[in-house]
Amino acid sequence: MSAAPAAEPDSDARSFDRWLREALARIEAFLAERLPGEQAEPVDLHRGMRYAVLDGGKRVRPLLAYAAGELVGAPTAVVDHAAAAVELIHAYSLVHDDLPCMDDDVLRRGKPTVHVAFGEATAMLVGDALQAQAFGLLADAARAGARPEAIVRMLAELACAAGSLGMAGGQAIDLASVGRRIDRDTLQRMHERKTGAMLKASVLMGADCGRPLSADERQALVVYADAVGLAFQIVDDILDVEADSGTLGKTAGKDAQHDKPTYVSLLGLDQSKELAQSLRRQAHSALAGFGVGAGRLGALADMIVLRKS
Repeated sequence: MSAAPAAEPDSDARSFDRWLREALARIEAFLAERLPGEQAEPVDLHRGMRYAVLDGGKRVRPLLAYAAGELVGAPTAVVDHAAAAVELIHAYSLVHDDLPCMDDDVLRRGKPTVHVAFGEATAMLVGDALQAQAFGLLADAARAGARPEAIVRMLAELACAAGSLGMAGGQAIDLASVGRRIDRDTLQRMHERKTGAMLKASVLMGADCGRPLSADERQALVVYADAVGLAFQIVDDILDVEADSGTLGKTAGKDAQHDKPTYVSLLGLDQSKELAQSLRRQAHSALAGFGVGAGRLGALADMIVLRKS
């Protein structure tokens, strides 16, 4: 496995780029090691799982977990489990979201979606298996030295973020809103669940891997995570309008094609961009009390808002 992400926090762009490369290589190696091998029975299922997870994606959720873990001095070997768990849940959600009964998409991370490559039934099982493995990896964090109470907390956070009060609930609101005009509060509530809940869990689970947080510190991380979670979705809405499929690695313009409510359709392009920048400032403000130790989290907030794909 590759070396752990560099531990010395600073704001230098080169240092962050190096940390980013090392963290991405680390999570890729950990996922590749922990996913079932391609030749293990049942072969199609295990090949589909690896196809859905490896060699693609921005890995924003694992990066947030590593950065939050660094903030609290967490052993990187423990954070590996939290980072992989949130990425497996994210990957499962994409597999299911792309199915014909949901968004019916054919392109994801620059390649055919899992149901196109492996069939709908296998794609359904791929998502189911990835979700189960995510919780298994968290339980296995004890072998890396995670405290039992931290493992229980992370399991609860992940379950809540992925369930009906989180990601699945947000997707249900999304499906029910197609073709309808909804107000801004409903749109925000949808995205806080569909996208924001898992991003918040990534931050909090990474932080759970280290020293205990004070109530004020934990609340500051909640404010930070809420801001970057909503900003991530707003930027997604913007890119769906401004970028092409080749840049995005997924079908561009599908929100308008499916008549889905978005921040761009509700607020317009310019106001959506202003809101994303406001949330970026809010995220940085929430981190102020942590000092230079929160440099990675601040840089990730910048990356999320300023990204072009």
